[in-house]
Amino acid sequence: MLDPKLIRETPDLVRAAIARKHLDVDLDAILALDAAWRSQLQEVESLRARQKAVNGEMARLPKGSPEFLAKVAEMKAFSAQVKEQEAGLKQTEEKWQQAMLTLPNLPHASVPDGRTPEENVVFATHGDINAVSAHARPHWEIPGFDRTFDFARGAKVTGAGFPFYVGDGARIVRALLHYFLSEAGEAGYVEVNPPIFVNEASATATGQLPDKEGQMYQTVHDNLYAVPTAEVPLTNYFRDEILDAASLPVYRCAYTPCFRREAGSYGKDVRGLNRLHQFDKVELLKWVHPSTSYEELDKLRLDAERLLQKLGLPYRVLLMCGGDLGFAQAKKYDLEVWSAGQKRWLEVSSCSNFESFQARRAQIRFRSPEGKPELVHTLNGSGLAVPRVLAALLENNLQEDGTVRLPDVLVPYFGKPTFRFA
Repeated sequence: MLDPKLIRETPDLVRAAIARKHLDVDLDAILALDAAWRSQLQEVESLRARQKAVNGEMARLPKGSPEFLAKVAEMKAFSAQVKEQEAGLKQTEEKWQQAMLTLPNLPHASVPDGRTPEENVVFATHGDINAVSAHARPHWEIPGFDRTFDFARGAKVTGAGFPFYVGDGARIVRALLHYFLSEAGEAGYVEVNPPIFVNEASATATGQLPDKEGQMYQTVHDNLYAVPTAEVPLTNYFRDEILDAASLPVYRCAYTPCFRREAGSYGKDVRGLNRLHQFDKVELLKWVHPSTSYEELDKLRLDAERLLQKLGLPYRVLLMCGGDLGFAQAKKYDLEVWSAGQKRWLEVSSCSNFESFQARRAQIRFRSPEGKPELVHTLNGSGLAVPRVLAALLENNLQEDGTVRLPDVLVPYFGKPTFRFA
């Protein structure tokens, strides 16, 4: 959520910043609601003050006297007015709060202008995309893929995009998750095992609601949401709390299965492991002092990059333009690995700074040395998502005999140097 004071005092600045995200927002309507709410609040506070004054006057009068009885009648009239005005104020405040939730975060000054993904900026590259297996092919075309990653039986049991992982398929997923979590621990992130269902307040705090309700799976009776990413439960860990400034920055990591409806996804980009409704991911999350949040974003990105470097996967880093930035982010980098069989880049991580946007919704604060509560900045990044990393490993390291040579760093977790399809 944006700072209401910022919107009131610099509406043109806010309009210009939102325009960089190419989103359609009626800021004038929100400003009108804000003005109405503040006007009604002033009226209610004035009535309460008068009610308090009359109550004080009553206390100085003899009970039962004509003057006292007149004040009693006056008090009843004020009480009725206050009750009526408070009901109207509550309705306006609820409308204002809902309107405020529709405002996106503002992009940082360093975010490049642009409307489409083609206008994202290549920030860095690593590795040689030609230094991959000569036998590379799309992973879904490798003999044995359908038995090792059984989409047909997954569709029978649940639906499309929910595969079974069998034999070395299951083993490699477990190995990657163990590797990701171990590396996160070495980098200073404390591991958390969070709930994989969250309530509406949690989804609202991180910006999934009201922006992405159509992309989440929701339970019918309990109104809970299956997590689209561990970012949601992790961020809400400190919701409605005040942290000690000396404890910042706080680093956490978590593995969860992630559930996404991926409504509207179609075409070649969804083949095989490229896009699933259920997948495994390790999330890295930070709560930091506002003065260090962009330094922490760089560190977060490097933590994710280091995983890819150790896996020997060529990758590039994209700095996202305003139009491809997303609703809640102030700045975001995407990490994409080279998929030699598909001859295309696959996104495996997004590293984002939300500044105080999520913290204001979640009321996550720290106490300054002066004792004043201030909002933290929140950051998160994938460290990493399994399916596309796995797709690149299978394609880039495919051998002539149909086996896959694994990176040295993964062998201790997998237990052997070679992956075999069923």
